[in-house]
Amino acid sequence: MPHDPDVSPAVRTAAALTDRVRPERIVTDAAAIEAAVPPWNAAVTDRPAVVIRCEEVGDVQAGVAVAQRLGVPLSVRGRGHDWAGRALRAGGLVLDLSGMNSVRVHPERGQVTVGGGSSIGEVLAAAEEHGLVAVTGTVDSVGMVGLATGGGYGPLSGRFGLAADNLAAATVVLADGSVAVADETGDQDLLWALRGGGGNFGVVVEARFDVHRVPSVVTGTVIYPLDQAAQVLRRLRASHEDMSDELTVQTALLSGPDGAPVVLLAPTWCGPSATGLAEDGPVHALARLGTPVVAAVAEKRLAEGAAELGVMFPYGRHVEIRTRSVPVLSDEVIEALIDHVARKPAPLTAVSLHSFHGAATRVAPQATAFGTRVPHHMVEIISIWTEERESPTHRRWARELASALEPYSLPGGYPNLLAPDAVDQIPFGFGANAERLRTLKARFDPAGVFSAIPLPS
Repeated sequence: MPHDPDVSPAVRTAAALTDRVRPERIVTDAAAIEAAVPPWNAAVTDRPAVVIRCEEVGDVQAGVAVAQRLGVPLSVRGRGHDWAGRALRAGGLVLDLSGMNSVRVHPERGQVTVGGGSSIGEVLAAAEEHGLVAVTGTVDSVGMVGLATGGGYGPLSGRFGLAADNLAAATVVLADGSVAVADETGDQDLLWALRGGGGNFGVVVEARFDVHRVPSVVTGTVIYPLDQAAQVLRRLRASHEDMSDELTVQTALLSGPDGAPVVLLAPTWCGPSATGLAEDGPVHALARLGTPVVAAVAEKRLAEGAAELGVMFPYGRHVEIRTRSVPVLSDEVIEALIDHVARKPAPLTAVSLHSFHGAATRVAPQATAFGTRVPHHMVEIISIWTEERESPTHRRWARELASALEPYSLPGGYPNLLAPDAVDQIPFGFGANAERLRTLKARFDPAGVFSAIPLPS
């Protein structure tokens, strides 16, 4: 269609796509767009003009080509969980990959092939049918590819590393429309960049991950009242120094069932079940850090636990997330956490501490784009509310806690969660790997078509 100033960008873009994408996959109606690509974070107000509900690689190639030809902002949506809303660009074209969610398990070689729109829950469920576990995050509705390409802390990281470390191969549509295979025998530079550098280099339409056979997974919940938090966290600090690879503990400070703040320890043991269930074993030891109000440990499927957390973090709430990585739970860090959680502005607001130890620390910092390989806790500060008028209070709380932790934190933060305005952290988010990432960005996407997690300039 010739350029006509009276024709809307949506109509012009849809017309340009018609010859290459089936019409029923092109969405331009505002209500239909809202239903097709709802943001996980209701505080995200940007809405695209056009959505392609991609079902095959050709749909992705068409969208990339048309967006560039017409100068339309382009974004890629796996499951839409990015809290900063980078999957949706105002007036832009969204490649919605949620329909490309096939999962194929290859038990004989210990791998799983997933579509670019597959969720963590879908991957876990498929792997577990074959007695295998995938290295994922903790919430089932999060996109597997988006999680892994940005890093991917999770309950198995102590033994098997990050989700990014388990990314074995990817099929990627590049900015010029070509399809590249990133693996150890193909484009190794692209594979390196995808292992932690995010979706800045192309559209991952399919990925292959290593999966693992473990004898059992033992998980649990140990809850302490907030007045025991200092003691519990100090004792956890001491045990963390020699924690076995088979045990990963996620810690949260959040509201308990009665609304009072509590400390929750969520261990995952992926070694022999007898050890995990033993009263004198490392999992039950977490119930002896204080006097718990709840202490429950049992064998459980990871998919089941991820589904339970998915219910706790539904689409449609207002969210502000900040991140810091602290090398140790020092007394100063513990004091700041307790102080802010004691006066958090809403019951849904929480702080989650993701443990980074064991196998994840034994990957060389320059072996993948994810460059922070020293032991640490990634502090995820999650402010959640329901009414837009409450936004200033909640945003301020999250930012104040992040500022309080800054003097005790490593430079940078978790790239997958870095806020677009975190200018003090972005330059350090990839450590010594930033220069190589910039070089590869110039090679694979010189015009800056793709913008996902923030790269240092």
